Amino acid sequence: MTDRPSIDDVLAELVEEFDLLGDWESRIQYVIDLGRELEPLPDADRVEANKVPGCAAQVWLVSGRDGDRLTFRADSDSALSKGNVALLLRLYSDRTPAEILAFDARAALDRLGLPQALTRQRANGLNSMVGRIREAALAAG
Repeated sequence: MTDRPSIDDVLAELVEEFDLLGDWESRIQYVIDLGRELEPLPDADRVEANKVPGCAAQVWLVSGRDGDRLTFRADSDSALSKGNVALLLRLYSDRTPAEILAFDARAALDRLGLPQALTRQRANGLNSMVGRIREAALAAG
């Protein structure tokens, strides 16, 4: 058994954090702040193969393996997109493919209220990021 919180526990923490923040301006600023904590990707990883299509900004997502778990690193040239992907990495990184595929990202993002707070293009980009993470889990599964 592991001491790591489950993906649902991490979601519950995020929901609690978002609830404490209250208004959307504060929540969006929090998401941007999450992005600032991401390590920048080296130029070697900022390649077309790692780009997430459908995003309003350029987003790069790199997957890797650590034993039976998938790890993800990401970056973006937009502060909000970088924050969105940082939020997803908090949920998905260091999980097994089965955990990733069993998790209902759409319901989770709805619980956070993110799709409603974003423009349609940014919400589509967020869905594209989730899709890329799920593709990596399917390929690794």
